[in-house]
Amino acid sequence: MKYIQQALDMGARNAVRFEIGDIAFDPRVALKCIFGCPDYGRNHTCPFQKSPLNMKEYEEILSRYKWGIIIGCADKAASQRISYEIERACFLDGYYFAFSLSDCGLCKECSKITEEPCRVPAKARPAFHAVGIDVFKTVHKFKLPLAVALDHNAELNWYSAVFVE
Repeated sequence: MKYIQQALDMGARNAVRFEIGDIAFDPRVALKCIFGCPDYGRNHTCPFQKSPLNMKEYEEILSRYKWGIIIGCADKAASQRISYEIERACFLDGYYFAFSLSDCGLCKECSKITEEPCRVPAKARPAFHAVGIDVFKTVHKFKLPLAVALDHNAELNWYSAVFVE
């Protein structure tokens, strides 16, 4: 599939097609965001700060898609950049509802911290987990690497998804 190849050509470690049934929705991820994320409330893409939608509504909306692409990268900025470009390519190919989810890595520090508007609102997207998706369960279905980082020097895997059709 050309979108998978495009993601790999742009530097993704891996990219796989998913069917919507492969996505593990679980509203418990909100607990980990609210009571475990050091960035909670510190960025514009945190849906609990900005969106009127709740986890059930995100699931309902995203469940209208049939398939998409999961993209794995070595760093957050690459994951966000690649997923956004895949979203754009899908849109230009006629998939006008294509939408990427990626932990935003566009700015070194989010302007939310200083209560300024987002610097790149057209490209900023919420993270996979921020809309109620269990990233661990979802990516493990594809045997993709993802583990809890036990120390600050651990190599990380950043995942994003593009919901296409």
